Amino acid sequence: MPEDPSPVSAPAPAPAPTLVKRHRLSTRLWHWINVATVTIMLMSGLMISNAHPRLYWGRFGANPDKAWLELPQFPVWMTIPSHYSPADARLWHLAFAWVFSAAIAGYLAWSAVNGHVWRDLRPRLGELSPAHLWQDIKDHAALRFPTGEAAARYNILQKLAYCGVLIVLLPVLVLTGMALSPALDAAFHWLPELFGGRQSARSVHFLCATGIVLFFIVHIAMVVLAGPVNEVRSMITGWFRLPPEPAAPRAKERAHD
Repeated sequence: MPEDPSPVSAPAPAPAPTLVKRHRLSTRLWHWINVATVTIMLMSGLMISNAHPRLYWGRFGANPDKAWLELPQFPVWMTIPSHYSPADARLWHLAFAWVFSAAIAGYLAWSAVNGHVWRDLRPRLGELSPAHLWQDIKDHAALRFPTGEAAARYNILQKLAYCGVLIVLLPVLVLTGMALSPALDAAFHWLPELFGGRQSARSVHFLCATGIVLFFIVHIAMVVLAGPVNEVRSMITGWFRLPPEPAAPRAKERAHD
């Protein structure tokens, strides 16, 4: 008997893109305030570094002493101000340090009230298993980004990175900056000793700032690779378009006698 082909159904229409609320107003405000303040503080910090581009450990350090790291002279297009003036750079640095510190304190306090850190950034026990961590690392290395509902949540690498910045890098950056302030040192003599001396505090301050820069570079790279329009829009409006789930492969149709 001749084969009677089964009717072929028309392809289903593609589902409408799903928009979800991804970032609260407090997160978006803190993000863009940080973009401005961190940029200004890094550029003014480079000018301060140009005045003495050597790092030491301990309480004291000067030109005859052995430095553990000698920094380059940074070009003026990377510094604030754009001419050699460590005094003006310190004014810029200190002014925006207060904005930076107030923004961190306000964001952490509000996140504690609304439960953002505990609910969204807290790593779950299962996510910390070596198998889960290794799978997430492989997915990122292969540029396999989450889709569907999973894209609206932080993955374990994001959680660890954000918690490391929020709980470790930023507080230590602020404390070491306070330890480097002559006025605060006069009032709180114990501040530099928290880090083993003024020069050690300066070295730790530099290392934390470097960590922030590395985080920023990786963050921007991930935004570009994951889709910059969608990612940036979500940080401006709060709304994020969920990447669609991959279509399931269609089963081969069988002919019937």
